[in-house]
Amino acid sequence: MKFGKRLKKQVEESLPEWRDKFLAYKRLKKLVRLVSSSGDVGGGGGGEAEFVRLLDGEVDRINAFFLEQEEEFVIRQRELQETVEKVAGGGGGGRRPAAAEMRRVRKEIVDLHGEMVLLLNYSAVNYTGLAKILKKYDKRTGRLLRLPFIEKVLRQPFFTTELISRLVRDCEATMEAIFTSSVATTAMAGDRRTWKGCSGDAGMAPMADQQGIFRNTVAALATMKELRSGSSTYGRFSLPPMAAPASPESDVLQSIQIADPIPI
Repeated sequence: MKFGKRLKKQVEESLPEWRDKFLAYKRLKKLVRLVSSSGDVGGGGGGEAEFVRLLDGEVDRINAFFLEQEEEFVIRQRELQETVEKVAGGGGGGRRPAAAEMRRVRKEIVDLHGEMVLLLNYSAVNYTGLAKILKKYDKRTGRLLRLPFIEKVLRQPFFTTELISRLVRDCEATMEAIFTSSVATTAMAGDRRTWKGCSGDAGMAPMADQQGIFRNTVAALATMKELRSGSSTYGRFSLPPMAAPASPESDVLQSIQIADPIPI
């Protein structure tokens, strides 16, 4: 699949409020065609200068969104961990947490994990888009912009994903613990009874809404795996292969998908 079509698919599968935050690949591609057809490249030509300005603006815009989301996830992760400890401890006094409380916490954990995985995917897709458009520019103009620009991109906040990757791993550890607890099992059983009691579109609509992030997460993981897999076009500017367990076959994600095919 050509990258433009893949990017369009990713935008459609992302969260609605994220859809205008991705790389303006189509606009950049149009500018590459204009610059190459006019021959206005090199020697301080206006076409190339405009292309670089647009690239810089896109990187700044992507960085701003990434950092904003990362900060929000740090706060949400800390608050959620405090909630998990409180619920698991029964809120003090040895009280056993209610199934409804556990269902709410489980949903918050899955949503947070899903959104953080989507942010990792956001980083990978935008980096790949920049590498692709720079390759196209160099090929059409005979210039060599890609290497120096990508070297700069590698130092950008949106490409520096160590913190968000750690948050994902921490969240997965929490998910594994809470989804295997006896209280979580009781909550899942209650969820199944609720789901089985629903009928018609009215019953299915809430389930579809609540599973949206989960479906988008699985799609994002599949895309990251594809972007990072070796191929005939794999080269020095490609993303490295994706390390386990962040894959569509992740044990944590499989356990949720199989054991909990109802609202989460």
